[in-house]
Amino acid sequence: MELNTKYHGVINIEEEEIIRFESGIPGFSEETKFILLPLEENSPYYIMQSLKTSELGFVVTEPFSFFKDYEFRLGESEKEALNIKEDSKIQVLSILSLKEPFSNTTANLQAPVVINHTNKLAKQIILNDTKYTTRHKLSSEVVKK
Repeated sequence: MELNTKYHGVINIEEEEIIRFESGIPGFSEETKFILLPLEENSPYYIMQSLKTSELGFVVTEPFSFFKDYEFRLGESEKEALNIKEDSKIQVLSILSLKEPFSNTTANLQAPVVINHTNKLAKQIILNDTKYTTRHKLSSEVVKK
């Protein structure tokens, strides 16, 4: 299927690459289907591109690459909504707020995006009672795993 994207122009995607947000994303309830595209080769950044709106592409990253102490627990309702099982392949992403210069860019650690790649279900989880905010400045170096 052909898709017009915000950052990558027109690309071809496969149905199995589509990630579904059953209730959309907070503030974008009509946006329920996305695809993850690497920003560039060997980059820690991705574009979470809407299938519905070509101008809507969130820059995201895996927060553990920048915040080594970042952690949270998924509640039972989130695990159920994403149909997470023992053998599910899970990915956690943070949406970035891009700033000029890029060194001022921040990550939303209070509302991570959790993707179950086993069934392609995703949800943005709002963490309550947490030390995390929506604007954590990215560290200048990627944490080595």
